[in-house]
Amino acid sequence: MTLVELLPSARRLSLTEKLKLIRILAEDLEMAEDISPLEPFKTYDLPTPYDCFGAGSILMGAFKQSHKNQ
Repeated sequence: MTLVELLPSARRLSLTEKLKLIRILAEDLEMAEDISPLEPFKTYDLPTPYDCFGAGSILMGAFKQSHKNQ
């Protein structure tokens, strides 16, 4: 069964069943040998645009440029 075939059925699940499915899949991923699971109680730094004040102007410039090209 492919993901495309599975998604419609998964979307019809109740909220509780969706949460159970997420937990089951997460446990399966945790058991997989080819990925590094996240460690409990460890902090991970993720890059975000927060406090990157130049990022807003760069994004606005790219947005304006994309509209000029349309």
